[in-house]
Amino acid sequence: MSAEPLLADAPWLISGGTARVLQLLNGNGEEARVVGGAVRNAMLGLLPGDIDIATTALPEEVMLRARSAGIKSVPTGIDHGTVTLVIDGHPYEITTLREDTETFGRKAKVAFGRDWMRDAERRDFTMNGLSVDASGVVYDYVGGLADVAARRVRFIGDPDQRIAEDYLRILRFFRIHAAFGAGEPDRDGYLACIRGRAGLASLSAERVRMEMLKLLVAGGAAAAAGAMVEGGLLQSLIGGVAYTGPMSAMIGIERALGLPASATRRLAALTVAVTEDAKRVAARLRLSNAEAKALDSMGHRWWRFASKDEANARRLLYRLGIERYHDRVLLAWARDGGDLTSSRWRELAELPQRWTVPKFPLRAADFIARGLVEGPALGHVLTLAEDAWLAADFPLDEAALASIADQAAARVSRDQKT
Repeated sequence: MSAEPLLADAPWLISGGTARVLQLLNGNGEEARVVGGAVRNAMLGLLPGDIDIATTALPEEVMLRARSAGIKSVPTGIDHGTVTLVIDGHPYEITTLREDTETFGRKAKVAFGRDWMRDAERRDFTMNGLSVDASGVVYDYVGGLADVAARRVRFIGDPDQRIAEDYLRILRFFRIHAAFGAGEPDRDGYLACIRGRAGLASLSAERVRMEMLKLLVAGGAAAAAGAMVEGGLLQSLIGGVAYTGPMSAMIGIERALGLPASATRRLAALTVAVTEDAKRVAARLRLSNAEAKALDSMGHRWWRFASKDEANARRLLYRLGIERYHDRVLLAWARDGGDLTSSRWRELAELPQRWTVPKFPLRAADFIARGLVEGPALGHVLTLAEDAWLAADFPLDEAALASIADQAAARVSRDQKT
């Protein structure tokens, strides 16, 4: 076991809410430490992210101490030893040390304990098994420090056993590697994931969605997705073909344009060739309504950008709006190979920055003045006129607009007579 003061100067640990929680829970025979991802991140020089705290104190004692200090406590998962303390509006999840007595996925039976080593050994990966006390001393019972230094994501103990305890750990293995690993995935872990892949079918769509969307925005997402495809792990999750080439191209395009990573765009590049793919993936992963609509929009006739015709692109921008246009043109670019030297693709992607979408200038009054009456015919003539206006490349001069209005009104009048 390693125990060194490696984070003695970490500001998030020695001041603020975290320091207050540790001070509250330390003493009188009890100890508290920050555990898991926050310690891993700090050792990698990253922001801690969510801060989870473990303690030897039982949940009732945690709540008693919080009440005595005037701190709000919420029994968010008290049956499993978890209490949430709210300090300055920020939640801190506090969990009593645990030991698994029976393991069957998410329904593992646990007993509260006081052994920090046993608590570390029940976690998933070595780099997540680290803990740090209030003085900055980092405790390593499972070889996590060496794996952090090597950026190696490795299961604690027997990989097959860890996976059988919760098959979501297969996805977490690739997601954590994509975010914090380097090089090829740990071979023992990778092979164990392949052996256990049938267990992925037992996972809820919501849990799979959460892990997949996190994986897709990680720095090593492309390589991780490729490894999952090679291991036969990804196809069963999405129920179809995985297009790793377009996904890699999408990542390159986002970076070249200085865009933040988009899980939805990358998911579309990875899984969607036609709108039927979008509907299937949305159902398989139980995407939110907004995510499903975005995926469907990107998959709808994205190939219309293949001509790289700017007049056509302007019409699509008018119809789709900036966000939907942007996502669809990037998908088309990615599926065309993602050539970052292509000035034409870049021009299409940046069209919303160069051209302001005009408003359709004709109104119902223009057609009432031409003899049409309110009703279905009025809506029809407006649609015809708008289509003609788009086909004419958005003219705004009065003569062109009058001609469009006259022709649309005359056509509707003819239709009514016949």
